[in-house]
Amino acid sequence: MWSIRHSVRDGRHVATCLQFGPRFLHSTGQAYKGGPNTGVFLQITCDDALDLAVPDQKYTFGVVKTAQARGDFEVLLNRGRRALRGHLGADVAAHLGTLEAAFVSALQSFARSRVERASLERG
Repeated sequence: MWSIRHSVRDGRHVATCLQFGPRFLHSTGQAYKGGPNTGVFLQITCDDALDLAVPDQKYTFGVVKTAQARGDFEVLLNRGRRALRGHLGADVAAHLGTLEAAFVSALQSFARSRVERASLERG
């Protein structure tokens, strides 16, 4: 995750923030759900390696975390925020590597197109 964050920060020269949930909902939720619509958000979820039952309930902590993540994502969309949600499944390491490679490729492609546009404008 850190490499994705750093590649976006360094490639786009923008501020980035990496938080792990569900606690991020309490620490930064109000900051990015309100204010000007200038952020771009990526929410990544995965299956729990070990999902524990909530005592005296018919659901698990994994179900609670999934519901919190979906609810938070819906709020971003309802407020017109630019947001993307990806689910890595159970094999987090393999899928995270694929996601990181996609980000690097997209940022490189963006940088090339920017250089090409600037070259065309100079003519």
